[in-house]
Amino acid sequence: MRRFFARNAPAYVFLLPWLIGFFLLALGPILASLYLSFTRYDMVSAPRWIGWGNYEYMFTRDRRFWKALEVTFSYVALAVPARLIMALGVAMLLDKGLRTIGVYRAIFYLPSLLGASIAIAILWRQLFAADGVVNQVLAMVGIQGASWITDPDTSLYTLVVLAMWQFGSPMLIFLAGLRGIPRDLYEAAEIDGTPRWRQFTRITLPLLAPVIFFNLVLQTIESFKTFSSAFIISNGTGAPADSLLFYTVYLFNEAFKFFRMGYASALAWFLLVIIAAFTAIAFFTSKYWVHYENERD
Repeated sequence: MRRFFARNAPAYVFLLPWLIGFFLLALGPILASLYLSFTRYDMVSAPRWIGWGNYEYMFTRDRRFWKALEVTFSYVALAVPARLIMALGVAMLLDKGLRTIGVYRAIFYLPSLLGASIAIAILWRQLFAADGVVNQVLAMVGIQGASWITDPDTSLYTLVVLAMWQFGSPMLIFLAGLRGIPRDLYEAAEIDGTPRWRQFTRITLPLLAPVIFFNLVLQTIESFKTFSSAFIISNGTGAPADSLLFYTVYLFNEAFKFFRMGYASALAWFLLVIIAAFTAIAFFTSKYWVHYENERD
C-alpha cells in the first residue's frame, strides 16, 4: 500500500479538486434523485414512496416517452456519423502542413464554442424559418424552399446540420491523431504506387482507430445529452408534432413545467442506463476493430 500511494500520490493530488467537488456537491444530489425516482414528488408536498410506479408508467403507459426515445435515437444515429465524417474530412485537409494552420484551427473550432449557446439556437431557427436565409438563397436559384423548422419531416434534419457545424472538438482530436501517424508509411505506399483511397483505408483508418473510438464514445454521449438547441428551436415543446421532442426536452418539461420531479428523476436515471449501455457496447465491440501500437499478438 505504501508503494502504491507513493507511486500514485501525484495523480491523486491533481484529482483532489474534482474528488472534493464530486463528494461535496454532486454525490448528494445524485443519490437524492435516485431516491426520488421511486417516489411521487411535486416539489410542494413531501415525496411519497411508490416503488417502481414511475418506471412502470414510463414503459407501459407513457406514449410521449417512446416518442422522445425515437426522436433521440434518430438524432444520435444521424448526427454522430455526420459530425465525425465532417471532422475527419476537415482534419485531413488541415494535415497538409499549411503555414497558417493555427488560424484555421481556431476558425473551425469556433462553432463548437458557440454552437450550444442560446443565441446560436435562435439564429439557427431564423436561418431555417419559412422566410429565413436558407430559403432566400434557394429562391435566388429558382428553388422553392420548405418550412424547415415547422415541417415535422425536416425539422430534425436542421439540428443534424447544426451538429455537423459543431465539428471543432472532434476535428482537433482527429488532427492530433493524424499527426501521430508516421509519414514514412505513406511515402512507402506512394513508392509502391498505392492509390490514395487505399492509403486511407489501409493506413489512415487502422492507425486512427483508437482516436475514432474515443471520438465516437464522446460524441455519442454528447448527442444523447443534446438539449439547448432542441429546446430553443421547438419553443420548449418538442414541436412540430413532437418531431423535436428530444429525451432531455421531455425530461425538462416533466420536471420544471409539470413539476413531476419523481417521474423526471426516473427519466434521468433511465437516460443514464441508456448512455452506459451504449458505452459498454462500444467498449465491447472495440476489440474487433480498434488496435493499439503497443499491443502484442
